Amino acid sequence: MRVRQGLPCLAAAFLACFSTWCAEAQVVRVDPAGPVRSIRAALATARPRTTIIVGAGIYREGRLRIDKSVTLAGEPGAILDGEGQHTVLEIGGDSITVRGLVVRNTGMSQTEDRAGILASGARWCRIEQIRSERNLFGIYLANSADCVIDGNTVIGSGTSQTLQGNGIQVWQSERITVSSNVVTGHRDGIYFEFVTNATVAANESRGNERYGMHFMFSNDCRYERNVFRANGSGVAVMYSHRVAMIANTFERNWGSAAYGLLLKDISDSEIRDNRFLSNSTGLYLEDSNRNQVTGNEFTGNGWALKLLASAQDNRMAHNAFAGNTFDVSTNSRHSFSTFENNYWDRYRGYDLDRNGTGDVPFAPVRLFALIVEQSPASLMMLRSPLVDALDLVERVLPVLTPAEMVDRSPLMRPPVGGASRGSRPVACRSRTAP
Repeated sequence: MRVRQGLPCLAAAFLACFSTWCAEAQVVRVDPAGPVRSIRAALATARPRTTIIVGAGIYREGRLRIDKSVTLAGEPGAILDGEGQHTVLEIGGDSITVRGLVVRNTGMSQTEDRAGILASGARWCRIEQIRSERNLFGIYLANSADCVIDGNTVIGSGTSQTLQGNGIQVWQSERITVSSNVVTGHRDGIYFEFVTNATVAANESRGNERYGMHFMFSNDCRYERNVFRANGSGVAVMYSHRVAMIANTFERNWGSAAYGLLLKDISDSEIRDNRFLSNSTGLYLEDSNRNQVTGNEFTGNGWALKLLASAQDNRMAHNAFAGNTFDVSTNSRHSFSTFENNYWDRYRGYDLDRNGTGDVPFAPVRLFALIVEQSPASLMMLRSPLVDALDLVERVLPVLTPAEMVDRSPLMRPPVGGASRGSRPVACRSRTAP
C-alpha cells in the first residue's frame, strides 16, 4: 500500500521538474528589425538551456562571450564580424553549442591569438556548421574537454606563415572530436599540442601553407579517413605515443622538404590502410620505434618510404609500392626494422609453388637511392643510363645496399585494398570551399 500511495507523489514531483525545465528552456530570436536586436542583449538575459536564434544580418558587437549553457544558432545570412580588431566569439562555460553562423574578420595580430571562435576552459561544447573566413585562427580550443568540432568550413587568407594562424587549433585538451571539416588557406590546417584521447575523422585539409595537420606531444589519439591534399607538407606527427593513423589519404604534397606523413619520435603506433599518392616523400620515419606500418598504398611518389637508421623495430607488412621513383631510402647500410609480405612493382622474382609470395627475396633500396642520400645533387642523373647500369650491378652483386633491409616474402600481386585501388577517393563527408 505504501508503494501505491507514493506513486502519485513521484509523478507530481516529475511533472514539477519537467515544467520547470520547459520554463527555463526558452527560445529567443535576435533580428536587426525585431524586439531583440543584438546578440549581446540576448546573452545577457538568457537563462540556461535557452536557444538564441540569430536572424540574417551583419552583427558588429565587439568580442562576444558565452558563459551559460545556451545554444547560439544562426539562420542563413547571420554574420558575426570582428571588424579586424579582435576575437569574434568566446566560449567559456559548459554545455554550450554554437552552430550555423558565419564568423569572420579578426584581423592579424603579432601579440595575441585572435580566433573566429575561441573556447577556453570549456566542457561538452559543440561548434557545428560554422563558416570561418579571414580569421587569424579559425577555431581555437584551449584547456577544454569533451568538445566536438564538426561540419565546419574554415578558410584562411592564404598569406605567409608569419601572418596566418592555424585553421583548427587544440591546445592542452582531452577527448576532443574534430570531424567532417574543410580547412584551407591557413598556416597549419589542424594543429594539436598536448592533446590526449582525441579523434580526427573525415576532414579535408588542403592548400595550407605549412602542414595539412601538425600535432606534437599528443598521445592516445586517432586520425582516420581524412584527406590531406596539396599542402606545404601533408602531416607531421612528433613526440607522441600510441597514435592510430588509419585510412587517410596523403596526396600531392610536393616540395623540397614536403612529406605526405612525417613521423619523428613516435612510438607504439599504427599506420594502417592509408594512401600515399604523388608526394615528394610519402612516409618519413626518424627516431620512431615499434610502429606497425601495414596495408598502405604508395603510388607515384618521389620517395615512397624514407626509413632512417634511428627508426628501429618498425614492421612494414602488406603494403603496396607502385610507380614510385624510389620505393625505400635510408641513410645507413644497417636496418633495425623488418619488411614482410609487401607488394613491389619492381620485383622480378618468381613463385614456383604458387603460394602468392615470391621465392626470391627482394631488396627495395636502390644503389642510386643511397648515392642521392649522400649527394642530393646527383638526382639530376636520374634518367641517365648510368643509373640503370648501377641497378643491374646491384641486383647481381648486392654488396652496397643494406643487407638487412630485405623483404624475404614479397607478394606477387597487390594485397586487397593496396595499389590495385587506383586513385579512388577516401570516403568522407566534405564540402567544397572556394
